[in-house]
Amino acid sequence: MTGDAMTGDEISMNDSHTPNRLRLAVVDMVGTTITDDGRTERAMSKALVEHGIEPGTSRFESMLGYARNTMGFSKMTVFGHLFDDSAVAESANKIFEKTYDELIEDGGVRAIAGAEDAILWMRESGMQICLATGFGRHTQNMVLESLGWMGLADLSLCPADAGRGRPYPDMILTAVLALDLDDVREVAVVGDTSSDMLSGVRSGASLVAGVLTGSHSEATLRAAGATVVVDSIKQLPLLVEKREAKHL
Repeated sequence: MTGDAMTGDEISMNDSHTPNRLRLAVVDMVGTTITDDGRTERAMSKALVEHGIEPGTSRFESMLGYARNTMGFSKMTVFGHLFDDSAVAESANKIFEKTYDELIEDGGVRAIAGAEDAILWMRESGMQICLATGFGRHTQNMVLESLGWMGLADLSLCPADAGRGRPYPDMILTAVLALDLDDVREVAVVGDTSSDMLSGVRSGASLVAGVLTGSHSEATLRAAGATVVVDSIKQLPLLVEKREAKHL
């Protein structure tokens, strides 16, 4: 046995150790750190109409309702559910992305009050930040550029970067690997949808925080596994401070 080898007892002790500090926050974009004043839904509606779904019909309302309920999912995954034909789903996703890009060219995306300060506070406190989204890479970059946020986070991820989007844990686990964390319990996940909460729970993150500035209610967020729900991301620094104090 080499001097670096660990005994079974040592491995067991380390596995049972609860980390004292959060080292990474995986933070959602639309509804959590930014608002687009309904542009996501408008772009979704345009994609449905362009593919023969008549506005005002029960089918249109049902499909749009599904899109609302699955906010936070990969948009390609949503269209894949709405349309049986994969080629049609891909076409609809392209219309969605093109329309959304056009809708945000006028500066229609803006930061939620206190979001940038909360992110900067976390970085200054020693945490790394990953901004995660259900958008494609091009759209995510358009949003970040429009806000001047390209350098705000340590990492930005979309579903294509990880393999699967929310509610799967892939983006969170990809961030853990990319940013060289030792333990998923050192992760905080922050979002406004049930899919954000589910992905956080499934990843093993120790803090799964829901915010009420976006799509889903407190009851929905808690039902999906939120460990805490706050009004806005601007309350996150205080939340982190309280959690860290308990582990001192």
